[in-house]
Amino acid sequence: MAIIALKPSLASFFAGSGATPRLLQPPSSSSSPRLLTRASSSSSSSSASSSSSPSSSSSSEQSASAPVGRRQFATLTSLSLAASLAARPAARADDDGLSEWERVYLPIDPGVVLLDIAFVPDDSSHGFLLGTRQTILETKDGGSTWVPRSIASAEDEDFNYRFNSISFKGKEGWIVGKPAILLYTSDAGETWDRIPLSSQLPGDIVYIKATGEKSAEMVTDQGAIYITSNKGYNWRAAVQETVSATLNRTVSSGISGASYYTGTFNTVNRSPEGNYVAVSSRGNFYLTWEPGQPFWQPHNRAVARRIQNMGWRADGGLWLLARGGGLYLSKGTGIREDFEEVSVQSRGFGILDVGYRSLVMKRLGQQGVVGFY
Repeated sequence: MAIIALKPSLASFFAGSGATPRLLQPPSSSSSPRLLTRASSSSSSSSASSSSSPSSSSSSEQSASAPVGRRQFATLTSLSLAASLAARPAARADDDGLSEWERVYLPIDPGVVLLDIAFVPDDSSHGFLLGTRQTILETKDGGSTWVPRSIASAEDEDFNYRFNSISFKGKEGWIVGKPAILLYTSDAGETWDRIPLSSQLPGDIVYIKATGEKSAEMVTDQGAIYITSNKGYNWRAAVQETVSATLNRTVSSGISGASYYTGTFNTVNRSPEGNYVAVSSRGNFYLTWEPGQPFWQPHNRAVARRIQNMGWRADGGLWLLARGGGLYLSKGTGIREDFEEVSVQSRGFGILDVGYRSLVMKRLGQQGVVGFY
């Protein structure tokens, strides 16, 4: 099942199903992404009125083919679309599963920001959704309904955790958050154990990836990468210094905006091969890291506008989102600095994330999905 999440001013998902409402234009022969449009539903408008703003309530009366307004779609949050799309069972060659979407309402408080989503690989109907204010939601019907999940080990202290990232490998799963917290499951999320973490970690933990049995990689927003192979009880540093230290040590590197850098990562994404790409907090340059390298490698941005997000295509190349709605693809695979723009007809809307449906990639010709705000 493919899922795109909205911030809780709408408190809902758009989940792929056979339902009537249409949120995406019917697929064409072109592989270019399509702009999301609003579905009109008399049954959902009343229940949405309690959590949505007046502007979004009145706009729901417009036709289904009308594009979503800029203010309403500003609530679209950037999630791991690739993970949720990959969890969907393989579709038929003549059905890309993107033409019909259904709104699903969530039991969350106004103001909660949704941050990540993951499904158990062995059970695509079982998934978890993370957010701010210690939000963990669980579904066991493929995302049609969600219920709050309470984890006792995360409630022992007077912290209001921000759960940033979740990842599964088989039945093993990991959750990380801020302040520093690490949760681990070996039974597909039925029970979660609290794994102790040092309070001296450089930066906040923003990303985790399950890589194998009792193994994972963890990344902080200052560029520290840690690797464990024993359920998180010991971690090995994969880089020798933080990004700030690297850039400030190499002032003459020629990277625009890198001198006296004190910022953090805005986004970070990992390829299946273990390579990383991260965008600086201001979006004026990006960095890459490959296994075995002692430091992050900075790169000048190849486009005039600042970078919003970057990630990996299904073929191993890079995609780049520029602020203001630009989508660029690297020329070739691997880590490259030459990009070419792809027309997505964003109409000035910003684009936050890109996801690829890896299970049906060969049939659909690298069909992708983009989310707009």
